[in-house]
Amino acid sequence: MSEKTGVAFQSTKEQEEQLKAVIEKYKKESGALIPVLHEAQDIYGYLPIEVQQKIAEGLGISMAEIYGVVTFYTQFSTNPKGQYKIGVCLGTACYVKGSGNILDKIKDKLGIDVDECTPDGKFSIDATRCIGACGLAPVMTVNEDVYGRLVPEDIDGILAKYM
Repeated sequence: MSEKTGVAFQSTKEQEEQLKAVIEKYKKESGALIPVLHEAQDIYGYLPIEVQQKIAEGLGISMAEIYGVVTFYTQFSTNPKGQYKIGVCLGTACYVKGSGNILDKIKDKLGIDVDECTPDGKFSIDATRCIGACGLAPVMTVNEDVYGRLVPEDIDGILAKYM
């Protein structure tokens, strides 16, 4: 069980078979770890310790090496993501215009912190760097939807669209 999210890792037989096939596909290639991690994350949505262990065993790589790669590269996540992935830009322009207050409002409303997922699996929060919408600062995204020129009072209405 994840300490941060309270959501227990669950794997289906289909996911396990897909992961085995991915490991088998790359097993004999040098530099296989990153492609395997990408495909494993596509299968599970994140890389929990249980999946990292299966990859370590399948590729004959230490857990320390796998964990080091997973935690070094920002495209990998060790926490589950929600159906609605909220990203709050903390780049300079957004931060100066109040994105920290936006992030605080979202955290309070959902009862979770950055890199966490709500127990129902509906929402997760990420603190992002510049997303290239500085003219709309402060900015947040919900999946592919972009919301700009935000004030904390906007958050309830935005989240209500996804509840």
